[in-house]
Amino acid sequence: MKSLHAQHHPLADSGYQLTVLTQADVEGAQLLPFAARLRETGLLPLRPTGIRVMQINVGKMCNQTCRHCHVDAGPDRTEIMTRATMQLCLDALVQTDIQVVDLTGGAPEMNPDFRWFVEQISALGRQIIVRCNLTIIVANPKYYDLPQFFARHGVQVVSSLPHFSALRTDAQRGEGVFAKSIKALRLLNEAGYGAEGSGLSLDLVYNPSGAFLPGSQAALERDFKQRLLREHGIVFNNLLTITNLPISRFLDYLLESGNYASYMEKLVLAYNPAAAANVMCRSTLSIGWDGQLYDCDFNQQLDLPVEERAPQHIRDFNLAALNNRAIVVNQHCYGCTAGAGSSCGGATT
Repeated sequence: MKSLHAQHHPLADSGYQLTVLTQADVEGAQLLPFAARLRETGLLPLRPTGIRVMQINVGKMCNQTCRHCHVDAGPDRTEIMTRATMQLCLDALVQTDIQVVDLTGGAPEMNPDFRWFVEQISALGRQIIVRCNLTIIVANPKYYDLPQFFARHGVQVVSSLPHFSALRTDAQRGEGVFAKSIKALRLLNEAGYGAEGSGLSLDLVYNPSGAFLPGSQAALERDFKQRLLREHGIVFNNLLTITNLPISRFLDYLLESGNYASYMEKLVLAYNPAAAANVMCRSTLSIGWDGQLYDCDFNQQLDLPVEERAPQHIRDFNLAALNNRAIVVNQHCYGCTAGAGSSCGGATT
């Protein structure tokens, strides 16, 4: 049977061996469990390599309603992490040498205890990442000083910017978002973010605008840096490419547009064992707004908690037990293992 990789594949020169599937394989892709693919490549059961990042969703409230949002965040969401649950997270941190705390949402800054939480984490000497949507900085006067607040605590700012053009950014994130994002980026630059030697890291995130995989992270970063500097005078540190996973709003788009089958085919065909070995769930623990524990942010949104034998809530945190758990996987995991790999930190291979 003819291989679907008969033509040259753009990933073939990227340093790993492509999995070759036949047409029959693709037709059965929906039936092939991701766990079976892991078994074929010697990675089942998938286990942590050591938790180095605690990713905490502090609430699903957001000032935007982006088309690609896997959290279904928006202004009408009421789920919010309480200060008591934040304190449980802090108590767990004190027990460990976990160095990175990744705060996400929604717009995490909309949690009323957000600044208190950042201050407490900073006092513990841990690195803080904030997933900032940029527009929140200019949405209301009470957020105008966020760049200075972030700078005082050495926060690493990671922000979505789908494209360096207004048309493509607004199509994915809403009308006027690009102009607001540019304004916010200038404010971050004024606070020192992205400047060489400042120690203040500003990273941008690229998600494809349709049913396809992201291009080369290095090439996209060069394009973004050139265009944003030339046209807007903006500097930043790194561009992170993230594959859209077939869940939530993006899944709705795939189904409504008739692209679900072909998109899953793309993901399955591009399965990369090296990316599978480096998936973020092996080094990251995801904590929901209510304190429930998950293997990753995507499992969190699908209500797939950590395996039953592991602690289920942050109040029962046990690092040794969590480091020894089997990671829960499902079909959406193909998104993190396709091509150059995808994680909250960008490409993995």
